[in-house]
Amino acid sequence: MAHEGGAKVSSGGSGGCKAVFPAESVMLPASMVLVQLFSIVLVLLSKLALNTGMQPFVLLAYRNLIGAAAVAPLAFFFERKAKKVPNPIECGWITINATFGVILAMGLYYYGLRGTNATYSVIFLNLIPIVTSLVAIALRAEKLAFTSWPGKMKLLGILACVGGTMVVTLYKGKMLRHPWPTHLLRPHTHAAATPAVHHNMVAGTLFLCGSCLGYAFWFIIQVRLAKVFPSRYWATTLTCLSGSLQAFVIGILIDHDTSAWRLKWDLQLFTVVYSGIFNTGVAFILMSWAVKRRGPIYPSMFNSLAMVATVIMDSALLGTSIFLGSILGTLLVILGLYAFLWGKGKELQEAMAAAKNASGKEEAGDCGEHGSQELEQRRGSNELA
Repeated sequence: MAHEGGAKVSSGGSGGCKAVFPAESVMLPASMVLVQLFSIVLVLLSKLALNTGMQPFVLLAYRNLIGAAAVAPLAFFFERKAKKVPNPIECGWITINATFGVILAMGLYYYGLRGTNATYSVIFLNLIPIVTSLVAIALRAEKLAFTSWPGKMKLLGILACVGGTMVVTLYKGKMLRHPWPTHLLRPHTHAAATPAVHHNMVAGTLFLCGSCLGYAFWFIIQVRLAKVFPSRYWATTLTCLSGSLQAFVIGILIDHDTSAWRLKWDLQLFTVVYSGIFNTGVAFILMSWAVKRRGPIYPSMFNSLAMVATVIMDSALLGTSIFLGSILGTLLVILGLYAFLWGKGKELQEAMAAAKNASGKEEAGDCGEHGSQELEQRRGSNELA
């Protein structure tokens, strides 16, 4: 991480002034673009792997095993002095964290991706911050102030995102022509002999909605886990191991065919290794750096890049048709997401300012703890594997 001395000050637009080196003004957005690129490639690779017959829980088990191996060195390096063996209570929270974050959130997403397409599934990934906020409001962990401009913008963003998703789901419209050739990856994969699996949109949509709920509860659980087990790298490593074990058990119970677990030197193995190293290891580092330097809202500002790029690459590489309804719905979701993030960013700024003003008072400790929980929850919402 960069040192503070000699740096110029930048607000970052998401809460609190941070001292930032001139090089960071280029490196920070470049790193977030790189994270979005990792996500785009992962979604497309996962779709191809699932189309070739790979089972979702097989992909989950191996991916999280590789992810644990990728994050473990970070835990040894940054948290070597921290406690490494969790007690039974901590183990319980890590297990629950893995159940919601790996089995429910990622597992249901893979089933939804298998039944729909990459473009459609990415829209639901961008709905996760909004669903998380709605769940927090329902649990009375967060309030929606309709009288303030941030609250109004959050409500407007929620309505726009929901409306955009409904447009994509219910309205196709005219099929749009595009200048690029399609099915570029088909001749080089088993997908050449297997038609794209887009036929079960209803079940796929339900799986994707369940995935959003799983992610929402996962982020809320992470706030509690961070209190009982504050070593984030060790917690991530142990969560990946627990999730891999749970996925293995569930996968064996669903399909007794052991041949499904044999990986060869093909697309499936590449997808497992790529997702574990880049989407769990490298992306984790870049996300943590961006959140520390610019605040928890900053990484989500780049999500629209993944949506637009996935539409193009899904059509060019996998042959998915582009309809007018998909474009209109995607634009609505993007606008709604930015409106929501603007409102949430303003609320975080106000919360941090209030906590700072109360720092000299007797109850400052409780306010600081509440602010830390809020920031930790938002940080988790941007660390999508």
